[in-house]
Formats: sequence, structure tokens, C-alpha cells
Amino acid sequence: MGTMCCKAGTPAYVSPEVINGDYNIDCDMWAAGCVLYVMLAGYPPFYGANEIELKSNIMKGYIEFDGDEWKNVSRDAINLINKLINKPQKRLTADEALKHKWFKKQSKNKDSDEEELVIDTSKLKNMKRRHTAIGQMAMSNISVNVSPD
Repeated sequence: MGTMCCKAGTPAYVSPEVINGDYNIDCDMWAAGCVLYVMLAGYPPFYGANEIELKSNIMKGYIEFDGDEWKNVSRDAINLINKLINKPQKRLTADEALKHKWFKKQSKNKDSDEEELVIDTSKLKNMKRRHTAIGQMAMSNISVNVSPD
């Protein structure tokens, strides 16, 4: 696959190679790992007081699973996140991710009354608050940086 060059995306979800400007479609799997993290924790895996700190934390690639919100998350889900938020050469492809043990368990549970993927409402409220704030920051940034032409 060819290298892409347009830097686009929500800052908290972009991979290190996007920040460096040398990436391909594999960067989407990093973003998928970030989305899964948000779905299970209610907040993104990377944060910072400003964009420079956020990018620095993304470049380090270190994520934590320490909070109470991770107590009921399966090891398989955490393993999948770690395999998605990883160096490009170690990162799962979409096909590999869909064949991961966690996804297999989800599809098995779909046919039964059992449900493993539980997202409590406090996590959903937390996601809504964060995304509203991110949207407001993005709109503010656009309004400041777009010329009136």
C-alpha cells in the first residue's frame, strides 16, 4: 500500500506515523484501537494539556488500564487494544483484528442471551462530555484559522 500524505483526523486518535507524516491505511487500525478503548473506558487512551503534550503522549504509545472502569473488561479486549495501538509492524490488520479471540467471543455471545460487551451509562455520559468539548475546541480552531475569503 502506498504512503498517504494528508494529515487528517481527531488528534487523540491519530497514530504516531500520521503525526510524522509518513503513513498508510494501517493507521486506521490504531484509530480503531482508540475507539475500542473509548467504548470500554469512557475516555481516550491519550490526552494532554495541549496539542504538543497530546502528540508527545501518542508518540510514546503508552496506554494504561489502571482505573476502576477496567476491572470488568476482559483480558481479551485489553489484548486486542494493545495489538491495535501498537507499532505499525506489530499492529493487527483489519482481517487479523476480526479474527481476534475477543471478536470471536462477541459473535458467539450475539447468538445467545449472554452479553460480554457492557458499557455503563456513566461511560456514555463521559464520552458525550469529552466529544462535546473536543467538538467545541475544533470549531474554535477552525473559526480562528479559516480566512473569511
